[in-house]
Amino acid sequence: MRTNEQLRYEPDDRSPPVATLNAALQGVAIALSNTVSLVTIFAVAAQGSESYLAWAVFASLVIAGAATALQASRIGRLGSGHILLMGPAAPFMGVCVLAVSEAGLPVMASLIIAASLVQFAMAFWLAQLRRIITPVVSGVTLMVVAVAAMPIGAARLDDVPADLSPLAGPAVGAITLFGAAALMLRASGLFRLMAIPITLLAGCAAAALLGVYDFRRVLEAPWFDLPEFSAWPGLGPALNTDFLSFLLVFLIVSAVVAVKAGSEGAAIQQASRRKPRAIDFRGVQGTINAGGTGVLLSGIAGILPVLVYLPSTVALINFTGVAARRTGLVIGAILIGVALLPKFIAVLLTIPRPVTGAILMVVMGLLFMEGVRTTIQDGLNQRKAIIVGLSLSIGIGLQVQDTLTAALGSPWGATFGNGIVASVLAAILLSAITDITLSRRRRMEAELDMAALPEVDSFLRDVGSSAGWNESSLERLRAAGEETLSSMLQLRDDYDGDRPPRLVLIARPQSGAMELEFLAVSPEENIEDRLAYMSEQAAEPDVGEISFRLLRHFASSVRHRKYHGLDIVTVRVDAQPSR
Repeated sequence: MRTNEQLRYEPDDRSPPVATLNAALQGVAIALSNTVSLVTIFAVAAQGSESYLAWAVFASLVIAGAATALQASRIGRLGSGHILLMGPAAPFMGVCVLAVSEAGLPVMASLIIAASLVQFAMAFWLAQLRRIITPVVSGVTLMVVAVAAMPIGAARLDDVPADLSPLAGPAVGAITLFGAAALMLRASGLFRLMAIPITLLAGCAAAALLGVYDFRRVLEAPWFDLPEFSAWPGLGPALNTDFLSFLLVFLIVSAVVAVKAGSEGAAIQQASRRKPRAIDFRGVQGTINAGGTGVLLSGIAGILPVLVYLPSTVALINFTGVAARRTGLVIGAILIGVALLPKFIAVLLTIPRPVTGAILMVVMGLLFMEGVRTTIQDGLNQRKAIIVGLSLSIGIGLQVQDTLTAALGSPWGATFGNGIVASVLAAILLSAITDITLSRRRRMEAELDMAALPEVDSFLRDVGSSAGWNESSLERLRAAGEETLSSMLQLRDDYDGDRPPRLVLIARPQSGAMELEFLAVSPEENIEDRLAYMSEQAAEPDVGEISFRLLRHFASSVRHRKYHGLDIVTVRVDAQPSR
């Protein structure tokens, strides 16, 4: 079994103050560099004023600190209970820049607030939506958003004072791009983790040599002060044409971000343990809810939404060996303190636009590849390739040549003529059509009780017979169903209430296999953990373990997902070849 041997402190451990502070300072350095870099890139790309940039950095650090501390907590359904660095991130940048350029910062702020509601809805209905926002849909969304924002970065490369050579901007941008590529391709460890801030420094150095960089404002800034609150952009009117034209785009991106946050919430659970455990999807829901809170606060502040920095967090845990949640609380407090240092913020005001434009191109390129990885994480067959290819073709084509806006009129033309919306809707529709046409789903309901066994057995025999399974395969399928039901009943000791929970059994025939989903109210123990535990024990089982051992024998895979109020056990049974 894979173990994280380098991990010294797990989330529930009380790490010593020295170890906690050491890990927290490294986490602050990582979160700080990511936060200020992306905020600066966004503010410049969105044509924001210097006062807005100062406000955005202040608000981003405060909200990032609060969200990081919230993630480290476990307050009801808020928080993952793990270290999760938070800050402005790339997924929302493309649509936010587009919204600001077309409608202004106040409308963007209102759109972000509306988008945050999707996060909370996705957390609440996470189990029900798992087959709608698929990896293919998520990947297509990230890719088409990146493609739409790339030209904005390229347009900043020649944004230099008029008295300079027209080659000055592109030269600074080229040096910045080369530095970023060199660090990301060849650097390792901390240098690779700090690639963006190091690239910013290299770009600023090149800009200074070419006369593009003026840092006198840094010397004039005070060490401690509050920002100009008058720079807050406020909220734009809802339900007007500008708001409605971008609303669907923001809702879709928010749904994708919520799915991504769910994956990150699951990943951090494994990265924070010495021995892997089954994913606690209640913690995943807490991760999404805390992320939604960060997005909501970002919308109120009128800044780029604060999201999870998973790769940076995992790197921090691996470097320090500290995953204790108290470290996340310390990181959050320090980030809020740093927000009150305006001299540091003044440094950001001097970064030339060709530098931030080049970094925006780098970030959007990485976002595009993140979409590619998301798409192929479960493999890429011909059907998925067709969905991705057609969706991207539609989205990029409409982005270059909008033929629907005038044809559909206002406000629907502005919505569905948008390349991002058209691309994502195409991916959703094509995925849904594929799922409907290929899936012959069967369903039954009963009470979660051993008295339901005859009904379950009859249901599985009918499903297997309809799929053309031979007798030995049918026996294996029925045995797997019986042992799954028995295993779920053994974990039901702490169920509240006099009546047993409702059981829903869904069968999906696949090529040479049958996928069974057992849905019920969630117990506290996890079947996957019991199976993993038994694999390490002696061959003599307890009587109570017999069903788990038999289930492991009959099923080719078992996945147990625990949500607030819902328990899903997915069992895959392979057909046996005819003799």
